[in-house]
Parts: sequence; C-alpha cells; structure tokens
Amino acid sequence: MSLRDFARAQQLAEIALLNQGVTFSVYADGRGKSLGQLADGKSRQLEKIFPFCLVPRLISAADWHHLERGLIQRVHALSLFVDDVYGEQRILAEGVIPRELVLGAAHYIPFLKGLKPPGGVRIHIAGVDLIRDPQGRFRVLEDNLRTPSGVSYVLENRLITKRVVPQLLDQSRVRRVDDYPNRLADTLRSVSPSFPGTTSAVLLTPGPYNSAYFEHSFLARSMGVELVQAADLFVDQDQVFVQTTRGPRRVHVIYRRTDEAFLDPEVFRPDSMLGVPGLMRAYAAGNVALANAPGNGVADDKAIYPFVPEMIRYYLAEEPILEQVPTYVCARDEDRRYVLDHLPELVVKAVDEAGGYGMLMGPESTAAERDEFRARIEQSPRRYIAQPRIELSAAPTWDPTGTEIMARRVDLRPYVLTGRDGPWVLPGGLTRVALRPGSYVVNSSQGGGSKDTWVLKDAPEPRP
Repeated sequence: MSLRDFARAQQLAEIALLNQGVTFSVYADGRGKSLGQLADGKSRQLEKIFPFCLVPRLISAADWHHLERGLIQRVHALSLFVDDVYGEQRILAEGVIPRELVLGAAHYIPFLKGLKPPGGVRIHIAGVDLIRDPQGRFRVLEDNLRTPSGVSYVLENRLITKRVVPQLLDQSRVRRVDDYPNRLADTLRSVSPSFPGTTSAVLLTPGPYNSAYFEHSFLARSMGVELVQAADLFVDQDQVFVQTTRGPRRVHVIYRRTDEAFLDPEVFRPDSMLGVPGLMRAYAAGNVALANAPGNGVADDKAIYPFVPEMIRYYLAEEPILEQVPTYVCARDEDRRYVLDHLPELVVKAVDEAGGYGMLMGPESTAAERDEFRARIEQSPRRYIAQPRIELSAAPTWDPTGTEIMARRVDLRPYVLTGRDGPWVLPGGLTRVALRPGSYVVNSSQGGGSKDTWVLKDAPEPRP
C-alpha cells in the first residue's frame, strides 16, 4: 500500500469513527488544567473523538503466551490478596506488607471486612497496564481493578480495521477479539446468586456526563443487558429491582461503572445522587453480585503495587512471570529521602489519581513544578510514589499532521475476565500511543490515541 493509499484509508477510518460517535470526555486540557465548572457546579467537560491510527501493533504468539500466563498469575494473586485483606489478614499479620500501608489506603473499606461476594469472585474485570522496556521485556506499570475502561475502543478499532483493510487481517492470522461481550456476559452471569437461566443483569452507569459513557452504552448494547442509572433501581427487603414498563423486575448482577464512593449513600458518600440506597445491604445479604466487587481499590493502590511480587510468592509459592517497574513508596522514610533528592530524574504519581493526572514527569519538569511536588510529598507522603522513567517501546504510527509513518511510544492494556469457572484473557488489548513527537504520555485525556492490537496465531504446522 502506498502512502497515498494509506492516507486515504486512514481518512476513511476517521470518518467511520466520527459517524459512529466513538467518543470520550475530558475534564482538563492537554496540560492537565481543569476546564472549569458550569453554573450548577458540575465540572465542565469536552467530548472528543478518540484518535485512532490504522497502523496496527503486532504481538507474536510466543510473546502473547508469556503475557497471558503472567496476567493470570498476577490477577489470581491480587484476588487472593483482596480476599485476605477483607478476611483473616494473614499477609498483614506475617508482615509481608506493612499493615499501616494497606489499612491506610484510601480505597480500603472496613465495612466490607468479613463479607464474601456472591459467586466468590471479586476481580471480575481487570485491566493491567504494560510497557515494553529497551530489553524487549513486558513490565507491569499499573493494575486497574475497579472500573477499568477502554475495551470498547479495542472492539471498535477492530471493526474499523475490518471495514477498511479486511484483506490484511485475513492474511496476517490475527486472533479475534469480537467475542469479548459474550465472554463478559457469561462472566457476569456465572456469579449470579440466582439459578442459571433466570439471571437478570444490568450495567449501572453514572450517566451521560461520565467520561466513559460511550463505553457503558456500547457494552450494555453488545451484551444485550439494560443500561440503567441509579434512579432506575431500588432496594426492597435487601433485594434489588429495576423499574420497567411492566413493573419492578428483580436484578441479580450489576456491572457497576459507578465509583464505589457514590454507589450507596447509606454506606459511602451520603450526598451521592448516583447511588442506590440499600445496595450494599443487598450485596451483604448475598442477593446481588457487583462487578467489580467494592473494595478492590485496596489492591490497585499505587503504594501497594511494589508488593505484588511478594503477594505472588506468598499466596501461590511461585516466582512472578511478569516483571514490574522499580517503585519508591514515599510513605517510607528512606524512599522519600531518595525521591526528594532525585526529583528531576523520576516520575512521581499520586496514588489515588489516574488518567495521567497528578503526575510529575521529572525529566521534563520545571523547577517550580518540582518545588510544588516537593511540598506535596512532604505534606502527604502516603499519597505519592515515584518510579524511574522507563524508555517505552515505539511502534510505527501515522503522523496526523503530515503524510508519513513515524515511531511513537506505546503502552498496552490487556483485559482479564474472571468468572466462577476461572480466568480468560482477551487476545488483544488497548494499545495507547503518544501522538506528539517525543512524548511519553499516551493517555487519551492527555492527547494520546490508540491502535488496533494484533495478537498473531501460532504458525501452522508444516505439511509433511
């Protein structure tokens, strides 16, 4: 394909995304500055088309097999950790992870201690962020165990690719991703407290003002379940019902995309207009399954991340298959001193922020920015970690301002579904790409885009 033909194909892909309304919302500009507030006090947001590059990212079958094993191992250990933290707390009693670090996490919820989730699963959907270092090794950068987003773009990117260059997919022996909605629906139904065949599942969204509302509606439609808001649900005698034109109908499984702080005003924020009063009572009674289970945030806290390899050794008696990035926890005196002395070399992250917000990119920072973060760290050391900046791998990417293909840095978010019968890893994932030359920032909220991720099938056996 010539560059002129490719430019035409890229343009067709962008028009298709525009026509299909594949969007996301941001609450800050590309430099992280807030867009302000509306007269009613709500944050001002800007709806954008998700930039897409038609040049795919390729992952070999051998690399994927390695990743798949590592992801299953990691999510299994994290799941056992969450179970333990809300159960016996053996790992804390034995001093493998500092007790104060875990119980001081913003997303640790004492209310959940002793509660078992219906179906026995807590991490139904995991999105694990990976980077590839200069030695070619995949490293875990972050675990997302609450409401990981982005999978709708994986599916939409593949649809667009199929439409624009269908022959390339067939020739390249690429594994399918379009089974994800069915797999997700099966995962949700597998943990239902109801009998098989009688389960009613819904997807709970905060509403159209949420940045991921496109994804919420896309997944509900793809799975064939209702998209509901809090006002559509109510709790009676510790059971959840949805209002329908035919009257109330019992709900057994909720794929909740509402942050748990707003999920139930009886337990969390009393001023929440996005929650369902009594929902946690129904959950505690075992009458409704919530995916992901509330309380998972204690395991994807960035200050807990450095201890995941120890979790794997402790719970599974195995060595970690996937490596991760060295991390300094500012709550520890020695780590904090090192971070404060080496701010220009490090990437500092707030443990309770996401989407590229609350970060200091030390090598690109100004003295004033470093001074600001120094003060923040000294005031609230538990809120910050720091990591060396790892050189991200790059992939060929269409330059939207020109007419050529250039190298741009990428990361990868694969998705792991876990139901009552065990885990399944989507053979693909969201490849995010830094569209600006020289940039390390791949977050869509900060100006990044995405690519289709092609996981290749094993080579066929040679004919005798």
